[in-house]
Amino acid sequence: MEYSINPISAEDREPIIDIFNYYVENSFAAFPESKVPYQAFDMFMQMAKNLPTAVIKDQEGKLLGFGMLRTFNPMPTFSHTAEITCFIDIDHTGKGIGKIMLEFLEREGQAKGITNILANISSLNAGSINFHKKNGFVECGCFKKAGKKKGKIFDTVWMQKML
Repeated sequence: MEYSINPISAEDREPIIDIFNYYVENSFAAFPESKVPYQAFDMFMQMAKNLPTAVIKDQEGKLLGFGMLRTFNPMPTFSHTAEITCFIDIDHTGKGIGKIMLEFLEREGQAKGITNILANISSLNAGSINFHKKNGFVECGCFKKAGKKKGKIFDTVWMQKML
């Protein structure tokens, strides 16, 4: 299957939030307790301001996933470090889409001076931890019992990739 990958645009608002909300309701990959409104798209875009964003679509134009680099810390001292967010439509996971998106965000991030990417992952999200390990991230820290969702307490695992 062929894919197109482009920066996020306003027309991607609803499918992005729909994908995100699937993970909100069905996993520990997204941290909110309940679905977010479509207006949350504006918050996502503000978080990624001046950094690369991406949507990946199939040949018919269906959005299969989205990702972004976002500011890790607003101090200029940390301007070379970004945090990554990436979500793939559940029906399209395990097909290499996440890797395509990650490579795109890394390339675009490097062009903007990013040399360090961080990922903040729930310890209950083994799939994401494994994906990041397979793609060159290493575990660099863990905050014990930092999160609680759906009555379950979890650690947040921090992973890092130097570009």
